[in-house]
Amino acid sequence: MPTSPAPTTTRGAGSGGRRPILLDVAFLRLWTGATASGLATWALPFVLGLAVLDRTLGATDLGLLLAARTIGFLAAVPVAGVLADRHSRRKVVLWAGLASGAAAPVLAAGLGRSVPLMAAAAAVAGAGQGACRPAYQALTAEVVDAGRRQQANAAMTLAVRITTLVGPSLAALLAVFLDTAALLVGIGLLWLVAAFVPGRGARPGVTGGAGGAGGAKDAPGTSFLADFGEGVREARRHPWFIAGLGALTAVIATGYSATGVALPLVSRDEYGTEVVLAGAMTAYTAGALAGALLIARWRPRSPGRAALAGLAAYGFAPLSLVLPVHPAVVMAAYAVAGVGIELFNVPWFTAAQREVAPDRLARVSSLDFLLSYGLAPLGLALIAPAIEAFGAAPVLVACAFTCFAAPAAAALVPSSRGFSHRPAAEPAEARATGATR
Repeated sequence: MPTSPAPTTTRGAGSGGRRPILLDVAFLRLWTGATASGLATWALPFVLGLAVLDRTLGATDLGLLLAARTIGFLAAVPVAGVLADRHSRRKVVLWAGLASGAAAPVLAAGLGRSVPLMAAAAAVAGAGQGACRPAYQALTAEVVDAGRRQQANAAMTLAVRITTLVGPSLAALLAVFLDTAALLVGIGLLWLVAAFVPGRGARPGVTGGAGGAGGAKDAPGTSFLADFGEGVREARRHPWFIAGLGALTAVIATGYSATGVALPLVSRDEYGTEVVLAGAMTAYTAGALAGALLIARWRPRSPGRAALAGLAAYGFAPLSLVLPVHPAVVMAAYAVAGVGIELFNVPWFTAAQREVAPDRLARVSSLDFLLSYGLAPLGLALIAPAIEAFGAAPVLVACAFTCFAAPAAAALVPSSRGFSHRPAAEPAEARATGATR
């Protein structure tokens, strides 16, 4: 495997001066495709939940289908990372979208007839979803110049939060006029948008990296494991990335698990109403929207430590469930957590696109998604038995402590201050407009 060159930041296909990022046609196409894939990803479990309500699908069957989708996702992420660095990132997005698009009508055909057929289709849909993630991350670095990637990543995450906020109402409205099978076919159409709308990435001036073709030129005959190992070695070359990924994984495995399991229990048992559950989740999404808007423009002096402080803010979510407080306190805590998670996400993605060697970016991104998402089901599986064994309060305190402590420990790594190996005093704008390492 040849040694990759230092990634030189150059103006890509979608630079277009300094006009607003969503007026850039190349990025707008990419954003539209990513938004469609995000909406389709969110919609599938919701629509399958509607099938449970109309009794065409059992609750156990729903769990099986969601598990199959998760397995497909986790299996595809590392494979897609390698393929997106070997070949065109655009083609990986295309084939991933087509696979998920083809799986949707198969799910509709199996509804009420064959759960094994639906499970196989769910696994394919999850694989398409997983394959899109690292490819879209790397494609963003090709389409958008370095100086505007933070805005671009904020726009990407803003679209995800908006679909999460308005999606349930839209799906419920469509369910009045369409049956579940038709909604599943509609999800397939969203995946076709994700497959066909994004344009080809181009990053002139980066030799040996992804380049205009969007993939690395690896040595002939290298195996998948060898190529993925190169991605792991690239990740290890960045101590800030390893530390931040460890913190992110810990927060997702504990804080997100508290949200997924403990929040419904506390809402039911302590408050006797689902309003607290709905209000907290809405406040979290609204906070994330505010966080994305804030970080699109804000450039803190120590972006890495500011991002890790935002990640630590998720600890307020489980902490708010420990004592019987007013529901407004719970909702406020979840709003703070939402702001914080986007103050972490956007600089994190931007730093990876800036610091990681271009021909290994998809593999490093796949490692990110594989660990942070891959261990989340383990946290979900363990937290309910832990609450039964030790009680809700001790478990929630432990979750909150982990959310606070893991980012704090990551911030002790010197390069975590700026999510960069470059001197902390170097101006952020200089890094974004032509610096090389």
